[in-house]
Amino acid sequence: MDQFLRMIRSRLTLLGAAGGALGLGVLAVATNVPATSEGGALEPLFAASAEETRVEVLNLGRTFGGVLQQTALSGTDQHGVLLAFREHANPARLRAGTEISVRYVRGTEYVRGVDVAVSSDELVRLERNQFGWTSALVRTPVWVDTLAVGGLIESDLWTAVVMNRRLNEMPRPDRAQVIHLLDRVFQWQLDFSRQIQKGDTYRLVFEREVRPDGSMRSGRILAAELVNSGRPLYAVWFDIHGDGVGGYYDLDGESLQRAFIRAPLEFRRISSRFNRNRYHPILKVSRPHIGVDYAAGTGTPVMATADGVVSQRGVNGGYGNSIEITHGNGFLTRYAHLNGFASGIRQGMRVSQGQTIGYVGRTGLATGPHLHYEMHRSGRAVDPLSIDIPAGDPIPPEVQKRWVGDLEARVAVLRTAPEGPVIRIAQVDTEAPEASVASSR
Repeated sequence: MDQFLRMIRSRLTLLGAAGGALGLGVLAVATNVPATSEGGALEPLFAASAEETRVEVLNLGRTFGGVLQQTALSGTDQHGVLLAFREHANPARLRAGTEISVRYVRGTEYVRGVDVAVSSDELVRLERNQFGWTSALVRTPVWVDTLAVGGLIESDLWTAVVMNRRLNEMPRPDRAQVIHLLDRVFQWQLDFSRQIQKGDTYRLVFEREVRPDGSMRSGRILAAELVNSGRPLYAVWFDIHGDGVGGYYDLDGESLQRAFIRAPLEFRRISSRFNRNRYHPILKVSRPHIGVDYAAGTGTPVMATADGVVSQRGVNGGYGNSIEITHGNGFLTRYAHLNGFASGIRQGMRVSQGQTIGYVGRTGLATGPHLHYEMHRSGRAVDPLSIDIPAGDPIPPEVQKRWVGDLEARVAVLRTAPEGPVIRIAQVDTEAPEASVASSR
């Protein structure tokens, strides 16, 4: 071996002196190195994990503390686990269905740690140390991609998207969420319950955060096209202030947002329209119906159609449980026959457009669960379905250059999906799961 090392050193000395003969020197070293013998390959070896995990699921009446009592943990350790857990969440507020994973040393009843899935995106990891128990909040990692997809509406938009075979890889609840977002994008231009026609088409570019199990943490429509009765409508998301809170604009940079959204319910069906001389089904007389009735199941959330102040909340004669909201420019809206009111809604408080204020019911003079919605302007009832509502502010001049760049890029992606397969445009993995550690003794 010593002779071999001396040989290598001598070769390297020659290389340093030779300069231009570098290639030949390396070749000389290589040709004089003895060949390494083949050692063969070992068979794969399976080694069991040092831990085994037992998953407990909370049901009605079962608590986190109750799960711990069924383990071999001492009373002191149980208290330490709960104390560490409280650094991140309240054990009394864990919902039925919460999974609690207890990790044992394999083949024993010795508990090494406990994982509690407090939500789809976070779990609290509890582990022993020399002082007691520590806790860490671990956030589920996600990857981000962008999908471009389109389709033909043969019956309704819900079926066209949810049953689109090109979105089979997306969980069905996430496809329903896409419809919800599309409805929110075009809520000022279309009433999806009555204006979508057979033969209409849609295309959209959709950005989402995807969990390891394939479900979606969050999503945003970056661009959309909806051809309704031959008329194309466009929406492009743009963040004017660069703070992540953007809005939707058409191809000319005009805001899609209006002072009022078209309807206070999602996925609604109109059961009765504005009519100055309608026959009342309960009173059996003809009287004005100065609003629009939306048929919906009891408990369906009801949204404020515009920013304003709650001027009435409570029982109001034949309206039953109702809410009135006063808006700017002399507008007032009324929401009647509610089953109940959203938490915190009270007279005199300010509410925002799209905020849930109550829930569909059948209180007052109502034959079944539905929402009665009215709009008044300067003290006079107007038809909510026919009133012309002004648009919001357009793209300001100082960001026109950035807007044009975003517009061209997103419309180019949108046009790649006339009705073809899903096209994945980008994929980015997040960093390792985030964890913030808090210790307790």
